[in-house]
Amino acid sequence: MSGANAGPATGPLGSLLAGLRVIDLTRNLPGPFSTRMLADLGAEIVKVEPPEGDPARPLGTLFEALNHGKECRKVDFRNEADLATLRDWLATADVMVDSFRPGVLQGMGLDAARLRALNPKLVMVSITGYGQTGAWANKAGHDLNFMALSGVLDQVRAPTGELALSNVQWGDLAAGSSMATIAILAAVIEAQRTARGRHIDVSMAHGLHAHLVMPKATASLLAPILGRRPQAGEDMLNGGLPCYNLYATADGRHLAVGALEFKFWKAACEVFGRPDWVNRHWQRGALPGTPDCTALKAEVAALVASQPLAYWAHRFEPSDACVTPVLTLEEAQAHPLFAGLGQVQAWSEVG
Repeated sequence: MSGANAGPATGPLGSLLAGLRVIDLTRNLPGPFSTRMLADLGAEIVKVEPPEGDPARPLGTLFEALNHGKECRKVDFRNEADLATLRDWLATADVMVDSFRPGVLQGMGLDAARLRALNPKLVMVSITGYGQTGAWANKAGHDLNFMALSGVLDQVRAPTGELALSNVQWGDLAAGSSMATIAILAAVIEAQRTARGRHIDVSMAHGLHAHLVMPKATASLLAPILGRRPQAGEDMLNGGLPCYNLYATADGRHLAVGALEFKFWKAACEVFGRPDWVNRHWQRGALPGTPDCTALKAEVAALVASQPLAYWAHRFEPSDACVTPVLTLEEAQAHPLFAGLGQVQAWSEVG
C-alpha cells in the first residue's frame, strides 16, 4: 500500500461537505468525476487504486482533472491483509463508492452485510453498466454501449439522419457521475438522520433511459401530426422547429437559435429584422411537420447563411433572444464566461 495526500479542496464552497470521508474505489471516468465534485465541495476523498494504478493515469491531464485534491492510496485487492486494512478504513468512513461488476465486492469481503456490521452508517454506492441483477448485469460496457442500448444514441442524430459519436460521455457523466453524486448525498442525509446506511446501485444504462423524458413526451404530442413517431430533425428539440435549431453561416460555422418560447422568438425576429416571422411560432400553432413550419426553417436558414458567424454573434450579443454562436473548444475556453475556471467548477457562492 502507498499513499500521497493532495489535500481537500479549498475555496468559497470548499467547506460544504467538510468532515465527509469518502473511500473511492472507482476508476476511469464516472466514479472519479463524481468524487471530484464531492471533493470540490469539501469532502475528504481517499482514492484507492490497484497496484498498477487507475487506467486513466497514463492520460495525465485527464487523471489530474478527475483526481486532484484526493488522497491516493494503492491496495492489492487480491491480498487479504490489504483488504483487511481497507475494511479498517471503511469502519470510520461515511461513504464508499465503487464501479465493480456485481458480485465483486462480495468476493473481496466488502459486501453490504459485512461492512454494515463494521459501520452501520456507511453509505455504499455502486456505479454499474446495467444494474445489479438481470441478464445484462455482468456484461462489460462503455459509454457508447450504454448510449446505444438505452435509446439515447438514436436521438443524437443530424437532421439528415446520421448518427453522431459524441465527444462528451453522457452515459458516464450524466447517468453515472451526476446520478451517483445525488444518490450519495441523499443517502448521507438519511444516514445522519437514522444512523443507517444504504447500498445503492446506479446503472448507467438505466440512468440514460430515464433521461429520455423529453422525446418520450413529445413523441405522443407529434405522432398525430406526423402520422408516426418523430424521427431525426422532426422533433421539438432536434430540428423540427425554426425557433430551436442550428443554422450554417456564410463561413461554414453555425448559429444556435434556442428561442423556444414566444418571447425569445419575438426578440430574435427583431434582431433578424423579420417582424413578419414573429407569429409563425409553435406557440401560435406552427408545430413541427406543418407546411409553414417547414417553410420558415428554410427562410431562417437562408438569412443566417447570408452572413458569417461573427456578424450574427455581434448582432445577438446584446439581445435576450437565446441565440448564440457555436464555439469551438478553444473558443469556449477563452470566452469571458469560462476563462480562468478550474477543471471542475460549476458552482459559485452568491451573497
